[in-house]
Amino acid sequence: MTSLSISAPSGSRLLRSGFLLPAILVAIVAILVVAPLLRILFTTLTPEGMAAWKAVLASPLSANLWWRPLLNTMILGFSVGAGCLLIGGFLAWLVVLTDVPGRRFLGLMASLPYMIPSFAAALAWGTLFRNSRLGGSAGFFETSGLAIPDWLAWGLIPTAIVLIAHYYSLAYTIIAAALSSVGADLVEAGQMAGAKRPRIFFGIILPVVTPALIAAASLTFAGAVANFAAPALLGLPVRMQTLSTRLFGMIETGQNERGFVLALLLIAVSALFLWFSDRIVSGRKAFITVTGKGGRTKRFPLGAWRWPLFAIAVIIGFLTTVLPVLVLAASSLAPQSGALFSNWTLHFWIGEGGGEMAQGQAGIFRNPVLIDAIWNTIRLGLVVAFTTMLLGLGLAYTIVQRRGSLLATLLSQLAFLPLLVPSIAFAAAYIALFGAPIGPLPSLYGTFALLVIAASAHNLPFAVQSGRSVLGQISADIEESARLTGAGLIRRLFAIIFPLAIRGLFAGAILVFVKMVRDLSLVVLLFTATSPVLSMVAYRFLQFANAITLVILVVCLAASFVAHSLQNRVQKWKAP
Repeated sequence: MTSLSISAPSGSRLLRSGFLLPAILVAIVAILVVAPLLRILFTTLTPEGMAAWKAVLASPLSANLWWRPLLNTMILGFSVGAGCLLIGGFLAWLVVLTDVPGRRFLGLMASLPYMIPSFAAALAWGTLFRNSRLGGSAGFFETSGLAIPDWLAWGLIPTAIVLIAHYYSLAYTIIAAALSSVGADLVEAGQMAGAKRPRIFFGIILPVVTPALIAAASLTFAGAVANFAAPALLGLPVRMQTLSTRLFGMIETGQNERGFVLALLLIAVSALFLWFSDRIVSGRKAFITVTGKGGRTKRFPLGAWRWPLFAIAVIIGFLTTVLPVLVLAASSLAPQSGALFSNWTLHFWIGEGGGEMAQGQAGIFRNPVLIDAIWNTIRLGLVVAFTTMLLGLGLAYTIVQRRGSLLATLLSQLAFLPLLVPSIAFAAAYIALFGAPIGPLPSLYGTFALLVIAASAHNLPFAVQSGRSVLGQISADIEESARLTGAGLIRRLFAIIFPLAIRGLFAGAILVFVKMVRDLSLVVLLFTATSPVLSMVAYRFLQFANAITLVILVVCLAASFVAHSLQNRVQKWKAP
């Protein structure tokens, strides 16, 4: 009996050994991340899949299925990356390294566009610049007597402009953080040596922030490549296809194998570019920037250029943040987009329906489908935020506790794998895995559960990074003291780790919520009539798109404000 008791440890003893939690986490991450990608790969290795590979890459149709969308995607990605570096880098330099007035205001304006859905800017662009080439109502400018050329109304150029306006704030955030680490002693040393401003910028500041520039270019490139909303709204009407819109078209028309092939190729394009960027950064010489004066930033006087540059920054913020919101607000009240400021009506908001306006549909707050989409969206955002941050905390805790081990490395690599997978390709992988029954499990396609699982998996990298940053602020001595008193792992997590990390985790969860509310690329393939969400309803019901987008904006900005307030508040136990 004694030997039997020793050889068969109880569940609590297994949990106390520290093996059960990592094993469960590895299994969960493998199911959420690895299994869908393997399934989509194996599906393309069947006879039907091999025929799809041939059709996409080497057939008379391959020009339209792969090569032309690839060219458009690359042009779009590089254009957006370059534009975001120029605008985001300019604003970061202005806010961090100069004495421009209103730096906090400019920094806030520069960070807001990323919180606005990309399809909001695309809708605003169409409302202003749409021409009558494709029939239907013309935009505001053409109705006002201005001739809008096709290249400005539709296609690559307006799509690139819209995506630059959306993603440059991401580049600003990354570059501004890097510029803040450039200590005053480095700049002052150059000045003491007689270096002029251009020499200091190109010889000192630029080499130090080059990794941040590459990271910003990589992330904005990947975002543009994966974006579905802007190319769909501004490109599809003139048959301008990118890989994301072509992938959507294949799945939408039932050509799943071809869609899965395009998904794998899209993953390969994004992963290759991110890998190449990482190789450039890892091969560079490291620079030490935090020294005795590392906390002090050297600001360059702008002299007579202070107010002109301030005006330029304000104009950029106005055009990319304020103007789209104003246009959408006016459009949600105007019966026709060509007459934005006349004959306003509340029909799109509270109209009863049954008339000629909006094809007889009732307004948002009287339309059961749209009301259902609002609640579904909020519910999806809350559930995904909770599950993602809870799983992210568990993964981050295991990675931190077992730092340097094979298990920690494996979990870290698996958790960050979704970063390499564009949203729409990730959704395609989930259709491949859960679109049909698996043994006793029914098909999940079209269910709310599939949206939650796919979204939670795709947000894992953000959740893990947020969890690691929060846990890094908690002293290991606190948990070690509890462990010495006999507290088990579960008790330590819920009595110590979770309460201490709750404020940072809550702020991270709100940002995940914002991402889910405004995301279209992930849900566009998983959306069905039984699981409507606001972003997809806005894409399907274009007559209500402006009003729906305003609702999304209000929710996103309110949640972002709460997250920003939480991140800036001092934890109660640290308050005097």
